[in-house]
Amino acid sequence: MTPPLDLDAYLARIGGLAAAPDTTLTTLNALIAQHVAAIPFENLSPLLGEPVDISPAAVQAKLVAGGRGGYCYEHNRLFADVLRHLGFTVHELGARVVWNQPPGAITPRSHMLLEVDTADGPRLVDVGFGGLTLTSALRLQADIEQITPHEPFRLLRDGDDWTLQARLGEAWKPLYRFDRVRHHACDYIAPNYFLATHPDSVFTANLMLARAGRNQRWTLFNRDYAEYHGDGRIVRRTLADMAELTEVLQRAFGIPPALCATAQPRLARLFDAG
Repeated sequence: MTPPLDLDAYLARIGGLAAAPDTTLTTLNALIAQHVAAIPFENLSPLLGEPVDISPAAVQAKLVAGGRGGYCYEHNRLFADVLRHLGFTVHELGARVVWNQPPGAITPRSHMLLEVDTADGPRLVDVGFGGLTLTSALRLQADIEQITPHEPFRLLRDGDDWTLQARLGEAWKPLYRFDRVRHHACDYIAPNYFLATHPDSVFTANLMLARAGRNQRWTLFNRDYAEYHGDGRIVRRTLADMAELTEVLQRAFGIPPALCATAQPRLARLFDAG
């Protein structure tokens, strides 16, 4: 039997809320902002060859008690459980990631996202999409630009299919396609196993981290580190050695020092070519 969610521990993990949580859109957006600022997107478990258990108990143990981050199946599993605990109605969905894919590419349904009912209609919620994770809920309405604390987003609709796009500069870039067919926990087991273990998975071959704070995003892909500021500035650098990498992992992404030490032999391979 799954142990109950420890809401107090979760709220402590994300830094608390200014007001008592309820089922309003204000609370939903506050939880999103606090979650993505406190809990990083990270793939250290797949990179280190560790299993990724996406059961509620395992996700709570890793992301809340363990001070870790994770990827979409972990973030959105935890967030769905938190919202249900508070009384929200949550529907779990699946998406086909098309970010950096050629137009018309058919990709597997490998991403988890959420549809959350509010008094003002359903909202798209996704706290687990890495460097372009949503930092507020989006109205499920096509063809309108929706402002978030970070980039503007919009949804396009073609029949039952929706496409989420982000505006980066002057260009709209597609992130993923989805429909509103309800998913269940068992639907994520096979794609999670592929992403966590298969040699062709982007998560087993590369180091990937992201976090979104107030007016800023931080991303790391292997040795390429970037800070995106609210005024449009982008600061990029290539990390030169393990000391720089460890400093960034701990400062920008909150990775526990013990995990950095455990991961050092695998992470050192990132510098072999240099």
